[in-house]
Amino acid sequence: MALLGAAGLAFAAWAFHAGQPALAAAAQGPGSPAERSQRFPNVVIVTIDTLRVDHVSGYGYRRPTTPNVDRLLASGVKFRQARTVEPLTNPSLCSMFTSTYPHEHGSTRNGLRMRPGLASVASVLGRRGYETAAFVGNWTLRNEISGLGEHFDNYQEILNRKRWYGLFKGEATAEDLTDGALAWLAENRREERDPARKGHRPFLLWVHYVEPHAPYRLQEEVAGRLGIKASGEVSRLDRYDTEIAFADYHVGRLLNALSADPALQANTLVVFAADHGESLGEHSYWGHGRNLYEPTLRIPLGIAWPGRLRPAVIDAPAVNLDVAPTILGLAGLPIPKSFQGMDWTPVLEGGELPRERTLLFQAHKGAVLSAKEAASARRKGLLEVALLAGNRKEIFRMAEGKRWVYDLARDPGELRGVLAGAAGGVQPSVPMRDWLASVQRGLDASDRVLTAQVKSEDVEKLRSLGYVE
Repeated sequence: MALLGAAGLAFAAWAFHAGQPALAAAAQGPGSPAERSQRFPNVVIVTIDTLRVDHVSGYGYRRPTTPNVDRLLASGVKFRQARTVEPLTNPSLCSMFTSTYPHEHGSTRNGLRMRPGLASVASVLGRRGYETAAFVGNWTLRNEISGLGEHFDNYQEILNRKRWYGLFKGEATAEDLTDGALAWLAENRREERDPARKGHRPFLLWVHYVEPHAPYRLQEEVAGRLGIKASGEVSRLDRYDTEIAFADYHVGRLLNALSADPALQANTLVVFAADHGESLGEHSYWGHGRNLYEPTLRIPLGIAWPGRLRPAVIDAPAVNLDVAPTILGLAGLPIPKSFQGMDWTPVLEGGELPRERTLLFQAHKGAVLSAKEAASARRKGLLEVALLAGNRKEIFRMAEGKRWVYDLARDPGELRGVLAGAAGGVQPSVPMRDWLASVQRGLDASDRVLTAQVKSEDVEKLRSLGYVE
């Protein structure tokens, strides 16, 4: 593949902003022998929980919440219209790694494991000789109730903190997670420099940060930098912003470790994303997962690869299903047929943007809070489905049997949608009916073949940590 050929091969990236394509300068391949020695890139995936795209300073937010993430996004390809296919942590991240929808992988709710044996970007890289490691600090991502650990050689669950008002252990801070990832990275580099080793093994490292997930703790050490007074009454929104800045600081520590080693930096592809957004009072709702409005669907997304990907902005629809195939595409590796997302590599090489792409979404109830409920938790847990084609967004709510249609260009806040009852004369569109039928078939099939793994400890922990319906 052109991206990974001999030194001197050029790679072009297209920048798309406000609908106007502009060719970025061609980036020459790495020149030093050390930089040419690695055939496949290392891959670092950094995800932040519950991060709204419009609270990221690199996307125009008024506060400097994310200077480290901003530098990363500015150095690579930034997607301006990225969304998650489901605004809930475990379903979203399972979809990101397997490039399949929640009704296909089976983990539609926190506490429900996904199907075993699925192809994922981690498993594909592992079979290619990659060392794979993950560091997660969220109870919902425990392997026993997510199934994600199957895809990594080293799956580290750091659950040593009591983030929920000091009452319940079951999560980690950004500091804990970066410390763990840096220790693993240092050990990996020591092993690579060992003269007794034969050959080089690239690595995949994933770190998932919990902040700024509720309960939105005030991070006093960064409050002043954001213009927030730590004394007195502090709003939920202000606390949320300090959590973002706190996570960004520790993401910066990880990124600095990569950039401190020139050979490591040159041979490492970095992906940054959120699992979902957060509703901060819009539509009278605080939280995520219960509806498919834009505040919970929109996510920041970017890919950086020094010397290979030049700075560019893509102003076209993308979803987190696209992450896995694009990583494999950039690495020049085959993409599993089961992947549903789009490989953006041809676009980054100068190809045309996708035309008339329809994005599909689903929302389910939150955590599964009893073993009895888990037996039918998928098909009975569906709350909404939605689709987006151009600026036209259609949402169908199961309980009311009604749909809303919005023009996001004229109504980005989704406040003036047309409401029509499914049984009241105006039926959902044909694409919406097809999408709903496909989701329901997948949920029924998953409930028939997947055994519930919910234990009493998990039920109580999920409830105590706020993962309730």
